[in-house]
Amino acid sequence: MEIIIHARNAALAEDFKEIVLEKLDSIKRFKVKIDRIELEVLHEGNPRLGKKSHKVILTSRGSGPLLRSESSDFNDLAAFDGAIKNFELQIRKVHEKSKDIKRGSIRNKPAG
Repeated sequence: MEIIIHARNAALAEDFKEIVLEKLDSIKRFKVKIDRIELEVLHEGNPRLGKKSHKVILTSRGSGPLLRSESSDFNDLAAFDGAIKNFELQIRKVHEKSKDIKRGSIRNKPAG
């Protein structure tokens, strides 16, 4: 899985990339095919937005489903935590739908 980080009008912290790689690596536990994840970090210069000045957008690309989540918060890491939480919920739903669950009633089973 390839991870691409775009920073637009934002200076990222030194350890931000390490934290992102660690959290996105945990997504591999779901059996959903994702080739590439794009992480976009936007910083709004408008002081009126104060607590929502940092925005993170996560987008998955590849042969699997197209997933997208975004979150705004007071810093990059807090916005990333909100976005990854939403992203994991979406990927978990896709993973659960893909499971092969066959529940038949007892009446349909042959007597044995």
